Amino acid sequence: MGVPASAGATRATAAAVVHEVVYQGHSLDAVLDRALARLPPARRERNALIQELAYGSVRWAIQLTQVLGLLVDRPLKRKDKDVEALLLVGLYQLMHLRTPPHAAVTETVAATVQLQKPWARGLVNAVLRQFLRSEDALRGRLERDPDLALSHPPQLLRRLQEAWPQQWREICTHNNARPPLALRVNCLRTTRHDYLADLARHQIAAHALEHLDCGVILERTQPVALLPGFAEGQVSVQDAAAQFAAIILDARASERVLDACAAPGGKAAHILERTPAVCLTAVDIENKRLNRLRENFQRLGHSARVVVGDAAEPTGWWDGLAFDRILLDAPCSGTGVIRRHPDIKLHRTEEDIASLCRLQARLLDGLWPLLRPGGKLLYVSCAVLPDENGDQIAAFVARTRDAAVASLALPCGQPDKTGCQILPGECNMDGFYFSCLKKSRGET
Repeated sequence: MGVPASAGATRATAAAVVHEVVYQGHSLDAVLDRALARLPPARRERNALIQELAYGSVRWAIQLTQVLGLLVDRPLKRKDKDVEALLLVGLYQLMHLRTPPHAAVTETVAATVQLQKPWARGLVNAVLRQFLRSEDALRGRLERDPDLALSHPPQLLRRLQEAWPQQWREICTHNNARPPLALRVNCLRTTRHDYLADLARHQIAAHALEHLDCGVILERTQPVALLPGFAEGQVSVQDAAAQFAAIILDARASERVLDACAAPGGKAAHILERTPAVCLTAVDIENKRLNRLRENFQRLGHSARVVVGDAAEPTGWWDGLAFDRILLDAPCSGTGVIRRHPDIKLHRTEEDIASLCRLQARLLDGLWPLLRPGGKLLYVSCAVLPDENGDQIAAFVARTRDAAVASLALPCGQPDKTGCQILPGECNMDGFYFSCLKKSRGET
């Protein structure tokens, strides 16, 4: 993916990202990071627009692709998917942004120079202008077709409708929204009150997150590196729902605590900020991901035992001493954080979910013997599908005689007999599931 230099360079860069994500199955975050890193310094002020165009076009790709199908006589060939990606970027501007139509058309057409396909200029111009001529009719069609309007794949829509028959439409709406930027103040280094005052001095509008003693939410997103005190470890980026994990775990001083699947370390850091005197072990199967945890800990001033290992097979790394608390931040489908990672809608398959469910069961079975009698295991996922959450916990308790679900009261969410599900958008949070499991004292 080259670095464009034409008048339509911003659109061309965004379209190149969309091409890799939508048509080649790559990760949006990874592709966008590489694309932005390759930009010359003179163009880096365009980062925000490139990011908006890339994220927005991926977020609405299902809808945009279907609208595009109504505007062209025949589908583009596979070798011309780069042109199709550019058309999605153009349609996204016209349908979902306030970009003046003439600017959206002109700049998107200019971006065709980078494709080295002279014929594409005429096609892009014709399609975008055809949309403007047909806009009212096309928008009316969207209003009559909820599947088209919600821009979700059919299999995910079906699953959401089955799991949440009253809330599925609202879930989809929140999945398509831009996510807020939530922060967790490191209360070992400052107070939330003082940090909010520091934000105000920098003219960054923010307010305290209700129900969370160290949570802050910004009125508008900001580059993280430019946040006051970020480099000094005063604050971390963490969604409000994720901040409940350390609170529910409620680790006490001198307790042995295990954070399984710990990278990149946000929840582990929060545990240490709440109770610095715990003996924390952080485990993850990928050393590359643990490097991010180590970097975060260094910035925040934390220390812990960091281990590369498979949490489902602890014999290779466990020292044989039982843990008082275990946090299992389970690998999952990510269906609760689609607003942050819209490519999940495009890439997650039924086979992926089945495989993840098997892994979650292995992790529960593998970690349970590490918990002392009377101890607590907190199961957390950022999914909204029962297979990975309530059904997973119910099956584990049914096959594990010394496991029981402990009561769990959260200020928002959908409680049930296994735990509590926060749905996307509830209290302006991401979708998260929590289940607290207690080990009976009568078993060893």
